[in-house]
Amino acid sequence: MMMSAKLQMRQSQSLVMTPQLLQSIRLLQYSHLELQAFVDQEMERNPLLDAGDGVEVDWREAAGAEPPDAVTAATSPAETALSGERQDGEAIADGFEVGAFDGPGFEEGGDAAPALAEPERERRSELSDGLPGAGTGSGGGGTDADGAPSIEGFAEPRPSLAVHALGELAEAIADPLDRRIAEAMVEHLDEAGYLRIDVSEMAVALGVPKARLLRILRRLQAEAEPAGLFALDLADCLSIQLRRQGRLDPVMETVLAHLDLLARRDFATLRRLTGEDEAGLLDILAEIRRLDPKPGHAFESGPADVVVPDVVVSEASDGSWRIELNPAALPRVLVHSHYVERIATGRLSADERTFLTDCHASANWLVRSLDQRARTILKVASEIVRRQDGFLTEGITGLKPLTLMAVAEAVGMHESTISRVTANKYIATPRGTFELKFFFTVAIASTGGGDPHSAESVKHRIRTLVAAEGPGAVLSDDDIADRLKEEGVELARRTVAKYREALGIPSSIQRRREMNARRIAS
Repeated sequence: MMMSAKLQMRQSQSLVMTPQLLQSIRLLQYSHLELQAFVDQEMERNPLLDAGDGVEVDWREAAGAEPPDAVTAATSPAETALSGERQDGEAIADGFEVGAFDGPGFEEGGDAAPALAEPERERRSELSDGLPGAGTGSGGGGTDADGAPSIEGFAEPRPSLAVHALGELAEAIADPLDRRIAEAMVEHLDEAGYLRIDVSEMAVALGVPKARLLRILRRLQAEAEPAGLFALDLADCLSIQLRRQGRLDPVMETVLAHLDLLARRDFATLRRLTGEDEAGLLDILAEIRRLDPKPGHAFESGPADVVVPDVVVSEASDGSWRIELNPAALPRVLVHSHYVERIATGRLSADERTFLTDCHASANWLVRSLDQRARTILKVASEIVRRQDGFLTEGITGLKPLTLMAVAEAVGMHESTISRVTANKYIATPRGTFELKFFFTVAIASTGGGDPHSAESVKHRIRTLVAAEGPGAVLSDDDIADRLKEEGVELARRTVAKYREALGIPSSIQRRREMNARRIAS
């Protein structure tokens, strides 16, 4: 067969995902904290962006020249207050329709911004927190806004777990290599004080014999305070504490080796394994309960992430629901207009013009994306509130079945877009703050052919039935299914069991055993 080279023209259609479109997709599913981190990163990279705090940006330092003589700021569209009344835009989320790929895409007539990197998730190490020289304060009591001494300033903060553990090993371990191995273990302690890394993998990573690493670990477990730190699991944590107390006898070791039986309240099997009678087993159980399963919680941990709702729902005077975006969850972004004007005047070198043109395109893209993200969240949240009005007025029993597809069809977006919008987003309602995903629940058929029930409302009913059980009236899964059927909820026994397990409710046998144990103990 003879081969030859030739030119052919062919017309075809294909999907092209621009870097800007990809980043817009990520912006849509970012949580409040992730979005703020991304915006902060962009402000560090782009001198045309500002948070509106009055801090001047030395743009020529980034471009390699002298700063201009004045800076002015123009408010971006992202600062505009968005309320539930602004939902009439037909193309609010066209730029995010990546699931269907049938929209115009995220295109802005020639203003193509450069590719933007995802915000880095930096892992903060607290090994130096609280050590001498780590702080910038001069010590002593604090002062309030008026300069008067504040009582909070004199309170001695609790040390972090890492700082405490480092202090412990500094006194206990003199060998430099052993201390370095111990420091590596401290880095892998979780908030409960457990060592969350495989010992064999750690030995390979550090390039030391496993026997040496285990010797150091056992020493830390034996000497670190409080007892239980550096444990490998719950049973190890409890055994360390009992060993310190001189109470780790063979019977106790057997119980700790079968904590799964203890969790299932299978006292009959435990009695057979330990040879203890019921009274002796209850004494062992009481002794275990006095131990601390999470010794690391006695120390100061990092500040917990505070949930900031993206949307706020409140009742209007006419009884309707007012839906607004939370300004605290919207990053404030300004664009320095003076720099843009300098581009038009022609008083810049070629390198400066290129630099500022790229920065201007990137800043415009960010402003548009933030505004579009906010409008999309508001539109989807408004539809969810409209469909789940019963929850706001009646509580969880008024929660209706709802799917991503139903909301997508109502707002004219793709299902994947709704999934991204509701990911990591929260809504504050008169009944509390909930994740948007909370309002999506499957439908449970009704026995009388009426309206279907939501899975969450059925789970709530199962929890209520179990909570009302008496000592001699423990309900089996079949009994719960029959009760629900009497109330008009058609649910199979295996589905009742699945929902019960999802709620963390033990089986009827385990609940009966627990009731008997309480009766004997009392």
